[in-house]
Amino acid sequence: MAGAGRFPGKRPVPVMANYASEDQRPELLYRSVLDSIPLSVLLIDRSLRVVEANRNFLERARRTKATTLGRPLNEVFPSVILEELPLLRQIERAFGSGQALKGQRLTYRGPGVPLRTYYYGIVPIAAGTPDELVMLEMQDVTEQLRLGEEVRRVERHLASVAESASEILLSTDVTGRILTWNKAAERISGYRLSDLQGGLLFDYCAEECRPSMRALLADPASLGSALEVEYALVTRSGARIPVSWAFSPMKDDVGRMAGVVAVGRDLTERRKLEHQLLQSQKLAALGVMAGGIAHEIRTPLAISSSAAQFLMESDITEEFRKECAEKVHLGILRVSGIIENLLRFAHPSSKPAMAEFDVSNSLREALALIANQARIQKVEIACQFPEGQLLFCGIAGLIEQVFLNLFLNALTAMPDGGCLTVSGSRSPAAVTVRVSDTGCGIAEADIYSIFDPFYTTAQVGKGTGLGLSVCYSIVADHGGSIEVESTPDHGSSFTVQLPASGKGNTGAGARAPVSHRR
Repeated sequence: MAGAGRFPGKRPVPVMANYASEDQRPELLYRSVLDSIPLSVLLIDRSLRVVEANRNFLERARRTKATTLGRPLNEVFPSVILEELPLLRQIERAFGSGQALKGQRLTYRGPGVPLRTYYYGIVPIAAGTPDELVMLEMQDVTEQLRLGEEVRRVERHLASVAESASEILLSTDVTGRILTWNKAAERISGYRLSDLQGGLLFDYCAEECRPSMRALLADPASLGSALEVEYALVTRSGARIPVSWAFSPMKDDVGRMAGVVAVGRDLTERRKLEHQLLQSQKLAALGVMAGGIAHEIRTPLAISSSAAQFLMESDITEEFRKECAEKVHLGILRVSGIIENLLRFAHPSSKPAMAEFDVSNSLREALALIANQARIQKVEIACQFPEGQLLFCGIAGLIEQVFLNLFLNALTAMPDGGCLTVSGSRSPAAVTVRVSDTGCGIAEADIYSIFDPFYTTAQVGKGTGLGLSVCYSIVADHGGSIEVESTPDHGSSFTVQLPASGKGNTGAGARAPVSHRR
């Protein structure tokens, strides 16, 4: 007897009971093997009638044995399939030649089921005997084809994205050898993929960039997330193109490192725009400076000119003549001071006489100069200096001028009183001085311009707009940095950082980093 055996996770499979008769066992075994085949199987005789069909075929075709076995093949398959495909001829040829036929494609729609695609084969059985049959086996590949087409569609889409990108898009293997190279890369570099496929990416960069890129590509696993660097690319014609690269690790289906994906942006046009912007900024700054010079020099010159005209008169008193001469002298001194500060800002000394000194002493001397003015304005001064010295190698007089300018600005911001706090600290790398006031603060629109020459918000005649510019120039010349934090109506804080003694200075012409915070 036969029964249904069930295995975990599998559909029931017919099995033979131990008590089946000897005559029944071959039939049961035959049916069990046939129904366990995962393909759709038909056995066809020489009259092209179906003599056997397995469960897989019956379920997929939604047929029964009664409507299938013993029926002509043209009743089991729709006639349109038999007309369009040479299936009948192929079966007859298999009977005649005894040769199997493999790998043919068949599209079939059973009653009430969607269109399915099969690959089929024809295998002769017991060829040349009275019991000769042909086995038609069909494998449903509809889902595989659908998934394959989806994969191809995604691949075509990704390829279209890569080829349509305006930036360089390429990939390399784990050794840095080029695998893919899009149209933009060909257009920018002049190289086709066939010219450099398999070549090392860093060989096509500027010579000075190659060691750095070689080291980077030698260990793609260390990239982590996307890494952005700038390496110049050498084109086929030998031209150098500045390129900003973003490197990302590329992994395979199981998460192993497979290579690197690189996106390169041509910076040529950006560099041109930056140069144009810099030129326009220079011209704008020159205009501001010219206007500031004219404004600042015009007043003392006008006073000196008026006083000189009076001196040419013969009927003035000696006292008035002396007063006019003094005004001429003071006007000349004022103009000279403006020019001296301007030259100091524009051309710091190339070989300053550096010497080690205690910054605390410079702070105390500058505070002593403004102490009387602070007392008149009812400004309280609070000092917070650490024990010991704040040693720094530089020009003491210039550093004292920086602090004096900051103190005077603080007093200007507190005409009705307040608190001026000066603190100093040291670390192995730097000496830090912080000057804070409780004054009017700096407006948001002004904070990014306070270090520009001749930029001032003070009333006419109250300031030249060169104080902070000179501070900036001096700090830059000493290799330091200056930061400002300000809140309108609550005060401002200027932080000056100078490299500690023994750390070395950048020398003249260095640009001090400047930070603005609100």
